[in-house]
Amino acid sequence: MLPHSPPPFSSAGLRVIFWRWKYQLALALALTAVVSAGIAWALPNIYSSTAIFLPASPQSSDPDRLASGLRLDVDGTSVDLDRVLTIGQSLPLAELMIRRFHLYDHYGAGQPGTDAADNYVLGEFASNLSIVHNERDAIELTFQDHDKKLAADVANALMAAIDSATQQLTLENRRNVLEIYRQRSARLGTSYELTRQLLLTARRRYGVFGLEEQSRYLAKAIIDTEKELHLAEAGGPGNVAGLRRALRGLTQAKGGNIINLEGWTQGADSVAFLVARLTDLRTRYAVSQAAFEQAETALRGRVSSLYLIQKAYPATHKSKPFRLVIVVGAVLAMLAVSVFLIVLLELYRQAQGQRRA
Repeated sequence: MLPHSPPPFSSAGLRVIFWRWKYQLALALALTAVVSAGIAWALPNIYSSTAIFLPASPQSSDPDRLASGLRLDVDGTSVDLDRVLTIGQSLPLAELMIRRFHLYDHYGAGQPGTDAADNYVLGEFASNLSIVHNERDAIELTFQDHDKKLAADVANALMAAIDSATQQLTLENRRNVLEIYRQRSARLGTSYELTRQLLLTARRRYGVFGLEEQSRYLAKAIIDTEKELHLAEAGGPGNVAGLRRALRGLTQAKGGNIINLEGWTQGADSVAFLVARLTDLRTRYAVSQAAFEQAETALRGRVSSLYLIQKAYPATHKSKPFRLVIVVGAVLAMLAVSVFLIVLLELYRQAQGQRRA
């Protein structure tokens, strides 16, 4: 070190060192700026499309409950939020989107079926997908791609697939409920038809066709016939033998009229029971059939389990890359590396000078 030279790592010493390396340092920074700018501007624009929605509970959005008058509850719990996040980040959903949008060709991964191609496409898909729970308890689903239309289509398709997967959670149970309704309606229908046939047989056997009206008619006919018979037996008008046959026809089942007192007495209770049974079965069968039809309609219904706030649209501006940041960062990194190497080189030279001395 010269007698009047400043210490190497003082501000004056560093100024001298960097002044000595100013052309090399400027050349390195300029080359870095040019190369990084070329790389940054060669990168494709990446566009982001975001869909925002609120999850609802599968039970609250089940069509069986909606058909019975219950409203759709959009206040999703933490369980509902976790379920949507889990479904959205699941492997089957990713594979569905990859097949639907032909992402093997889009990402240039080659033919599917190999571990390398499959892992590459799944990795690209996962890196471009973001599903987060924001501070307002909504789900933000974002997909990025250099094709702005594809990004929007994938985001909307993912949201629809999450909705479908959520509905599948209750679909099997609803099918079981529908089968229970169908079996119950079929049993009631069979019982109704059997009871109706029994009632027809009892009416024909006992001659009981209308309980209240028939009882009044039969009582009046018997009273009138008996009155005429008594008058005829007392010498009044009328044929005694004919009136006795008429009275016997009204009172006896064997050889008597279709509507007779003996048959009515034997069959009134049975017919009354069968009529009451048939009325009850008819009411229950109608209610059961209506419930089955309602359940069948509900099963075929596609009530969304998601409350859509914002559909994903093609972006109007890029989300990345930040080219200026890349260039500035590369220049600053080169400056730091250059300073470090210059300091090391100066220390090496100083150590070599001291050894020679």
